[in-house]
Amino acid sequence: MSVFSNKRRTLLTAAMAAGFASALSACGKEDIAFIGSDITGTKLGREMAMVDGTGQVRTLADYKGKVAVVFFGFTQCPDVCPTAMAELSETMELLGEDAGKVQVLMISVDPARDTPEVLSAYVTAFHPSFVGLTGSPEQLSATAKSFKAYYAKSPGATPEQYSMDHASSFYLIDPKGEARVLVSGNASAQDIASDIRQLL
Repeated sequence: MSVFSNKRRTLLTAAMAAGFASALSACGKEDIAFIGSDITGTKLGREMAMVDGTGQVRTLADYKGKVAVVFFGFTQCPDVCPTAMAELSETMELLGEDAGKVQVLMISVDPARDTPEVLSAYVTAFHPSFVGLTGSPEQLSATAKSFKAYYAKSPGATPEQYSMDHASSFYLIDPKGEARVLVSGNASAQDIASDIRQLL
């Protein structure tokens, strides 16, 4: 997979956070210091509409009452995605009883290969509560734009052997369904858990 280097991912996260600065200055934020970038007021993800493992179309409204952790990836990703999902699995362990108040959502950037069944089997292998979301190319495009999330097809040796480039950040959505924190893909499970706890 042609993935971002750590430096490039860090720069992308910093650029996204800087881009949200004007939106943040106009909103009244709670006095919370996140480890990740505060994206309160950006309204990211509001147009999310993707299909879960049961074939149901899901939006952020379906997960209100919980902190949603959104990650964009794909099942054939060799390193970034399994590492991220393992970090989220460890995060759930660190949260203990509070893990029941959190919903991890992996949105596939490869809907051609990631059917609802394939994606569901993949994410639940990391944690039984994790939910995989896929859909049509049009649904993915609209959802990714709503999160301002980057993804692009990367050609391989044959048309079937393509990979996907994608950003690796985690979006934390509070129990009211509002985007609050953008966490670096390099963040530790401890840091992710810390920011989640502040939203519970």
